[in-house]
Amino acid sequence: MSTNTNPPRIVVGYDGSEEARQAVEWAADEAERTAVQLQIVNAYQILWPGAYYATFTEQTGAAQEAAQKLVGGIAERIRARGTGIDVVGLSVDAPPASTLLELGDAGARLLVVGNRGSGGLTNLFMGSVSQQVATHARVPVAVVRGRTAVTYGPVVVGVDGSDSGADALGLAFAAARARGVELVAIRAHLIPAQPSLPARDVEEYERAALDASLAPWLQQYPDVKVEALVTAGRAARVLIGVSHTAQLVVVGSRGHGGFAGLLVGSVGQQLMHHAECPVLIAHERRDA
Repeated sequence: MSTNTNPPRIVVGYDGSEEARQAVEWAADEAERTAVQLQIVNAYQILWPGAYYATFTEQTGAAQEAAQKLVGGIAERIRARGTGIDVVGLSVDAPPASTLLELGDAGARLLVVGNRGSGGLTNLFMGSVSQQVATHARVPVAVVRGRTAVTYGPVVVGVDGSDSGADALGLAFAAARARGVELVAIRAHLIPAQPSLPARDVEEYERAALDASLAPWLQQYPDVKVEALVTAGRAARVLIGVSHTAQLVVVGSRGHGGFAGLLVGSVGQQLMHHAECPVLIAHERRDA
């Protein structure tokens, strides 16, 4: 498997399913916006009983040919857009999740997966592949789901003051600028059953914390219009609620406070299952 780290690129998994096609189309749009290479990957595994018999070589050749045809077809479809982006197709006999994770480690700027899959990327998202990629990647991961083709509506980002939340803010500001749309930054907090502070004091504290998180990014992206919202409620419910008008929701891979346990806890999981638009999970780049 090629691990060329020279060109900045977006890597997307493809298995021929409709959901995977939507993921490729979304990834191609992102590659066009950011002027990077698009690498479309079909990872498959030959696990049928024939592998133990004399027909193995013939079956292997047929599987390789089918995978190459599959990925070649979708690559040509993207090239036919005529946008001029560099499109590379890759088919490999290897576990899908580890293949995508390795490509992320090898220098991908972004990994993209669909919300379901079949064939080479069996049960993508609802099974183990998307879950593994979104959880273990060391680069940002986009889970393409819901209204995948919309180009209107804001970019929404969950803010909680954590390091992971800061990574999400960086991605969200960049995404809003690239799309030319407003950024909606939301800090959610829970109200205790027996609050020790007046609601006004809590609101002021949360507002100050949100403003502090946004301040450095507002200086770096003065051209991005930002709406900053503080709201009481569970983070997952809040973000899922606003996803029906957003074109992208950005969250950190882990968090604390209002977004406690993000991704490995309930919030990220619920977004990946129920958001009505693509979800971008921020993972800090950690080069090996």
